[in-house]
Amino acid sequence: MRSPLAAEVCWANQMLPKAGLVTMHSGNVSGLDRATGMLYIKPSGMDYDAMAPGDMVEVRLADGEVSEGQLKPSVDLAHHLFIYRHMPEVGAVVHTHSNYATAFAACGRSIPPVLTAIADEFGGPIPCSPYLDNEGENIGRGILAYKSRGPAILLGNHGVFAWGETVSAALKAAVMVEDVAKTVHLASCLGSPQEIPADEIAKWWDRYHSRYGQ
Repeated sequence: MRSPLAAEVCWANQMLPKAGLVTMHSGNVSGLDRATGMLYIKPSGMDYDAMAPGDMVEVRLADGEVSEGQLKPSVDLAHHLFIYRHMPEVGAVVHTHSNYATAFAACGRSIPPVLTAIADEFGGPIPCSPYLDNEGENIGRGILAYKSRGPAILLGNHGVFAWGETVSAALKAAVMVEDVAKTVHLASCLGSPQEIPADEIAKWWDRYHSRYGQ
C-alpha cells in the first residue's frame, strides 16, 4: 500500500498555484519518509489540477532510483535528494519561482529582516546565493553553503527553495517567503525599511519557536 505521505505531497503541490507561488508547471514539492527511506515528488511537467496521489513519483533516497512503473520525477529531483541527504532534520522540500521572492533573486539580493514576520519564521535575512547552474549537485551544494538558520533560501537568478520537518511546514515557509518579499518590496517603494536589531530578532525567533502554537 502506498504511504499516506504521497497524498500529502500531492495536496502541497496542488496548493502551489492556489497560493500564487507558481505558474504552469514551475515548481514542485517532495516529502520524505525517513523510516522507509522513500520520498515522493511531483511528476515532471504534469498539470497541478490533473494530479492524484498515485501520480506522485516514489524514489529511493539511498540511490535516487525511481520505483518500477512510475512516471518521470521532477527535473529538480537531484536537488531534493541532496537536501535530504545533507540536512537530516528535513522531511519536505518546496521549490518555486514566486514573483516577488524571485525578483529579489534576480537582483541577487537577500530579503532583509525588516519585519517581525521575518524574524519569527526565518530568524534573520532570507539569504540569496550567487547564480548556480543546474548540473549535478551544484544547486544542492549551493543551498548548503549559503543557507542560514531559517527554512528557505533564494537562488540567484532562479527562484526559491524552502524546507521543513513536515510537508505543511515546508509549504508554509515557501508561502511566507513570498508574502514577506511582497511586503518588503512595497515598503521599499514607500521609503527605506529599517532592519530589526539582531538582539530583537533573537527574541522574536525564540518566542515563535518555543511558545507559539498548541
